[in-house]
Amino acid sequence: MQSSRLLSILILLQSRGRLSAQALAREFEVSQRTIYRDIDRLSAAGVPVYGDKGPGGGFELLENYRTRLTGLDQAEAQTLFLIGNPKLALDMGLGKQVQATRNKLLAALTEKGRQTANQTQSYFHVDPSDWYRSYQSLPQLPILTRALTQQRKVSLQYQSWTAARHWHLVPLGLVLKASTWYLVAKGPKHIATYKVENVADIVLLEETFERPADFDLSSYWTAHVAEFEARIRPHLAKIRVTQTGLRYLRDLGDYGKAAADKAAPTDQANWFETTLPYETMDQAARLLLSFGTEVLVIAPLDVRARIAWLCEQVAQSHFGQDHIIPD
Repeated sequence: MQSSRLLSILILLQSRGRLSAQALAREFEVSQRTIYRDIDRLSAAGVPVYGDKGPGGGFELLENYRTRLTGLDQAEAQTLFLIGNPKLALDMGLGKQVQATRNKLLAALTEKGRQTANQTQSYFHVDPSDWYRSYQSLPQLPILTRALTQQRKVSLQYQSWTAARHWHLVPLGLVLKASTWYLVAKGPKHIATYKVENVADIVLLEETFERPADFDLSSYWTAHVAEFEARIRPHLAKIRVTQTGLRYLRDLGDYGKAAADKAAPTDQANWFETTLPYETMDQAARLLLSFGTEVLVIAPLDVRARIAWLCEQVAQSHFGQDHIIPD
C-alpha cells in the first residue's frame, strides 16, 4: 500500500504540478504527517521533489523531471472504459481507481499533451439521467461491480412485476439504458435481466465463478432488447393519421417512429395509413385516444369500440348523462 501511494504521489505531482501537503493528504485519505514521510522516502529514493513553506507553498518535482513508472495495476486497468465519465465511476464504487488511472495516463504524456487532454475533457459532459427524471445513485451498484470484477456470486432479493423472490446469481454484466441500470446474470436455468433498483438484501458471496468464454454482453443486450420489444407489443393496430398524427407517432419513441416512417398516403388528402404495435387493447385505446382527431383506428374492432366507450365515459364525467357538447 505504501509503495503504491508513493508512486501515486509521484504521478500526481508530475501531472498536476505543485500540491500542498493538505491537498495530498485529502487525496489519499491519510494524515499530513504521513505525506511528509512519503515525500522524504521519495527524496531518499532519488526523486527530485522539493517543497516550499508558507502560503502558496507545497511540493513540486524538479522542472523537466519525468518518470515512466506509469504501468496500470489490475484494478486500474479494469476502469479504463470509465475514464470519460467520473460520475458513473463514483456510482459504481470505482472513483478512486478511475482517477488513479487517469493520472497515470496523463503522466505518460508530454506537458502539451496533458494540456490538450484536459482541454478536450472540458468540451464534453455525459449526463446519464433522462429528461424530467433525476438520476439517483444506487447502493446496490458498487456491490454488483465488485461481484463482476472479482467474479463472485451474489445472493439477493428481487421484486419483479409479479412477486418477490430470492436468487443466487452469477453476474455477467451491468447495462445502463435510459438512466436505468440493469444486471445481466445467470440463474439456476438461464441468463436473465434484472432491474438494479428492484434488487434488495444483496450479499456478495465468497463463491467464485468462471465467466463463460462465449458470452458477449453487447450481443446479448441487443438481442434481449429486440426480443423484449417484440414480446411487450405483440399486437398490431391498423390506423390512419394526419400529418400532425405522424408527429405524435414519432414522439412515442423508436416503435412509433418506425410506424410513421412506413406510413403510406391514402385517397384522402392529408391522411396516411400505417400499423402500430401495441401491448393490450386498453393500452392501445388510451394511447390513441390521446391523439384526438388526428387518428382513426381501422382495426381491430375491439380497440375502436374501447376508444368509443372511453370517449363516452369522459363526456359523461364532464357533462353528465344527458350531455350537450358546447360549441
